[in-house]
Parts: sequence; C-alpha cells; structure tokens
Amino acid sequence: MNRRNWPVFFVSIGALLVIVILVGIGGYFYWQLRGDNLRLIEAKKSLESQLTALQNNLATTTLALQTEQAKTTAFASQLNGLAGTVGTLDKLSKTDKELLQKYSKVYFLNEHYLPSNFATITPVYLFNPKRSEQVHANIWPYLERLLVTASSSNVKLDVVSAYRSFAEQKSLKSKYLVSYGSGANKFSADQGYSEHQLGTTLDFSTATGVLSTSFDKTAQFAWLLANAYKYGFTLSYPKGNDYYQYEPWHWRFVGVALATKLHNEDKHFYDLSQRTIDQYLVNIFD
Repeated sequence: MNRRNWPVFFVSIGALLVIVILVGIGGYFYWQLRGDNLRLIEAKKSLESQLTALQNNLATTTLALQTEQAKTTAFASQLNGLAGTVGTLDKLSKTDKELLQKYSKVYFLNEHYLPSNFATITPVYLFNPKRSEQVHANIWPYLERLLVTASSSNVKLDVVSAYRSFAEQKSLKSKYLVSYGSGANKFSADQGYSEHQLGTTLDFSTATGVLSTSFDKTAQFAWLLANAYKYGFTLSYPKGNDYYQYEPWHWRFVGVALATKLHNEDKHFYDLSQRTIDQYLVNIFD
C-alpha cells in the first residue's frame, strides 16, 4: 500500500470502528429497551390479571354484602313486624273485649260487669240536668265533641239515658213488664243483654225527652245520621232489625273506624259477623 494512502486507510478503519461501536451500543440499548418493554408488558399483564382478580373479588364481596344487607333488612322487617304484633297484642290485652260484643239477645253480660272507668256527662247536655249520667271514660271525648259540634250547628241533642247497671236494667225491665206485659220484650232488653251496661250507649232525644220513633222526623236524628259515625257512634236498632223495635234514639259507640265502615257501606252493627267486628277492637279508641 502506498504510504500516501495510509491516512485514508486509517480514517476508514477509524470510521468503521466508530460504526461498529455505535452499532454495538445501539444494539445494547435496543436489547435493553426490548427487555424493558417485555418486562413492562409482563408487568402490565400481571397487573391486569391482578386487577381482574380484584374486580372479581369485589363483585363477589359486593354480592355477599348485598345478600347480607337483604338478610339484615328482612330480619329488621321481621323484628318490626314482630314488635308491631307484640304492640298490637299488648294493646289488645289492655282493651275491654266486651266493648264490641253483640249483646241484644245474643251475648250475655254478667251482673258484675262494670266499665273500667267512668266519666260524668256535663249537665248542660242532659235532658234532666239534676240526674247524673255516666259513660265509659274513654268514649267521653268522642261524645263531648259530638255534642259540641251538634250544638254549634244549632242542633240541641239531649242525653236521656247513658250507663245502666245490671240491677238498674233489671228494675227497668220489671217495670215495663208490669205495664206492657210480654210486649216489653219488643223494646226493652233483659238484664245482661243491654248495651247500656257497657257505658258506651246513649239514648238521645229532643228537649221533650220522649223516646219515640217520631224522633226520626227531627233535625237531631237527621244530624246524627249524617255525622254520628265521625265520632264513632252507630244506630243499633234500625228499621227491620231482628232484635227490638225500631229505636232511632239508641246509639252505640263502636269506634270511628267501624262506625265509618258501617256508614259507608250502609250497614248496621248487627249485620256484621262477630269475627269481622272483633278486628276493630284494638283500634276502638284510636
């Protein structure tokens, strides 16, 4: 080789070495990056797999939680229902079971029966203010509202008779038998069969105090027919009943719910079965 060509040779050799070094370094970094990418891909796959597993676990846990929540809700509902039932039974146990029984020639009320407590009717509402008349204390608020509301409507209702004991009913019936013979059975109950002994029954009249079927021609009767149910009262012995003669003056407290049902369905207390009536006992004073 000509000496003059050595510089070119060495430059070529140097350039080649630089190229080889650069290729080597590039290859190194290429494989390094490729390895890093592969590791990243594997890590990504691993993370995705873990994420999928976590999502599956979360879905399973959520489902289990929802199932437990549903069980808890159902249990709470059962507890509430049980508490309600216990409350109802407790309330029913404290409510006089005699109050909604059918007495007229059907159910007997013994001579020792007394309402649990009494309230005295305000004299201004009595036909005879000098004679004390009492009712079951729990119905007095209803009766008082009825009387006050009627009065505010310019309808003066006079209470002729309220609570009567077993002995009083026996004495009254004896007097009627003397005067009317067996005919007294058409309008007067024997002792133990009178709704008045409950303390929840009233005989209403006008200022005359006369208990007559003509009472149904008065404004008082018309008002009672239209409004008494709102205060829990119902007419016991309508026309055509199977127990006593028509008594438009005789009204019994049966609770607002039952009285409203009877009014809306145009029925009377003795039209219903005792089983149906008993369903209203627990709420009689609500």
